[in-house]
Amino acid sequence: MTAEHQGNGWDDGLIARRALIDDVPTGRATELATAVPAPAHGAEAPEDRALQIRLGALRELIGLSRARLDAGALTDAGKVIDEAAARHRLPRTYTTVAIAGATGSGKSTLFNAMAGANLSETGVRRPTTANAVACSWPAGKGRGGDGLLERLAIPVRARRRAHVPDPALRGLILLDLPDHDSIAPDHREQVDRLLGLVDAVIWVVDPEKYADALFHERYLRAFAGHAEVSIVVLNQADRLPGEAVDAVLDDLRRLLDESGVALGEHGEPGAAVLAVSALTGQGVPELRQLVGELVGGRSAAAKRLTADVDGVTRRLRPLYVGEEAESPAGLTQRTREDFEERLAQAVGAQAAGQAAERGWLRRADRACGTPWAQLARRMAFRQAQRRGEPPALLARRLAGDPAPAVSRPGLEQAVRELAEDASRGLPLPWSTAVHDAAWRGAQGLPRALESSLARPPEQADSDKSTRRQKQEKEEGKEKTGKSGKPDRPRRWFARHRQPELTVLKPPPGTLPAAPLPTGPANPALQLPRPGWWSVAAFGQALLLAAQLLGVSWLLAALVGLPVAGRWLPLVLLLGGSVGGPLLAWICRFAARGPAHSWGRKEEWRLRRLAADAGQSHVLEPVAAELMRYREVREQYAIAASPTGSAEDPIPPAVLSEG
Repeated sequence: MTAEHQGNGWDDGLIARRALIDDVPTGRATELATAVPAPAHGAEAPEDRALQIRLGALRELIGLSRARLDAGALTDAGKVIDEAAARHRLPRTYTTVAIAGATGSGKSTLFNAMAGANLSETGVRRPTTANAVACSWPAGKGRGGDGLLERLAIPVRARRRAHVPDPALRGLILLDLPDHDSIAPDHREQVDRLLGLVDAVIWVVDPEKYADALFHERYLRAFAGHAEVSIVVLNQADRLPGEAVDAVLDDLRRLLDESGVALGEHGEPGAAVLAVSALTGQGVPELRQLVGELVGGRSAAAKRLTADVDGVTRRLRPLYVGEEAESPAGLTQRTREDFEERLAQAVGAQAAGQAAERGWLRRADRACGTPWAQLARRMAFRQAQRRGEPPALLARRLAGDPAPAVSRPGLEQAVRELAEDASRGLPLPWSTAVHDAAWRGAQGLPRALESSLARPPEQADSDKSTRRQKQEKEEGKEKTGKSGKPDRPRRWFARHRQPELTVLKPPPGTLPAAPLPTGPANPALQLPRPGWWSVAAFGQALLLAAQLLGVSWLLAALVGLPVAGRWLPLVLLLGGSVGGPLLAWICRFAARGPAHSWGRKEEWRLRRLAADAGQSHVLEPVAAELMRYREVREQYAIAASPTGSAEDPIPPAVLSEG
């Protein structure tokens, strides 16, 4: 450093703004122009491509999550995307490095030592630096860094050019920030704003305040993830004896380690720590070398944005990853089957099947029973009428078991347990979304079940077929599009098919299912009547005729009329009296199999109706939420992966709470 540069005279850098390369010898200018070949703006390194993939996934993540999360939870992620887009539009041939530190740490003196001139005011007045000052090392002709300075909102009067050309620092924009602990609030706000925009930071501490708790907690711990683009400088080392410098550096490294800042030692990536004296020049060449390596790689901006993405994904982890790193089970086949079983219990499918079985047996008794039993039932009905029993009660006696009713508490329990099972292991926002989707669908579930139970089976099957044809038609339109050409799928819900409903097959050994009657649920329908019932009824008529003939014969013999045969009337009477109940018992025994099959078919019909209603009202909305979460989790895995690949879904750095 020359004596002119070491003087205390104030130099605003106006002369240095001229083309420095033109002022040096021709050979030296050629050397400066070719020292550090800058890559083209469009060329991308592998880490840049990974960063772009991660930023795209983060952008997709925000779009999918905006309706499920609070807007404040995604603010930081949106800022990172905006800042990355703004930085990507600016040339990578320039790297912005800020010098930050506390009051009296010697930031401005170090800034001047790096620039080779007194470009930033120094003094004992506190705070000395009120506005940020920038010093640029041109990257070449036609490659200005004005765009970056405009982005940083550095006024033109505060922009300087370096007095000492250094090929290793070509493309460097060095900033001298105000004190981060300034008593002026606008100074602190300016520091916080610029620290969020620069590509790298040189943290300057002094022997007196290097262990300041506020500095470590507010800044170093917050920037712990940016260790690769950070340099920690212990300034004013000339004030310490030789052995004390090493002791302070060791203690500083310990404090940095406790703050979570990775140290770049033994070839590991991390923050560099060194001692300098901006006043005497001790350690400044080493600092220039570190900054030159940071600038020469043209990767500081990508590393800074990568660290920003890492920090955002780490903070977003509780919103996208549950307590267990593995993906939640979601809506499993077992969960579906349990839900359908609870719905069947809520509509009383099993009880309705048993009632249908009993109804079949009662109809068999009426068709095949003895005429005397039917007469006794009619007489009992008339006696009930004479006692004044309500007509509804009398009709219920004749009709048998009532129609199945929907148990609303049972439905609520089924929906509650389904939501709990489907959302187990999900983060809180997505668990809440699954519960909300289940309960929104459950609001119309009771009415849908009651309507399905009251509808005749033929109409229910016709409505279901119509809905299926309409859905297939809509899916066909969605696939072909309005122009008749294959249309691009819509986001996540068009790329995934809804899980299919568990197909309920009729139990083996049941009666044919064409068409399905409702049994007791709709007594107006004509139930199937086996042909052997008519044969049994005809046999009962013959046995009744035999009884009447035998009684008439015996009465005629008792009054003295001449009759042929003495034992024949007794045989007819006894045969008819015993044969009628015996035939009724045989018919009832024969009707047990068909009655059981009829009851099982009625139970299966109600299970199918309940499953269809549960599928459309509850399972499909829940499945849609789970598919959205699956897509969101996939995008989060890409955004959190260092390589931008879903194959390495959640790196350990993201899984850690720190």
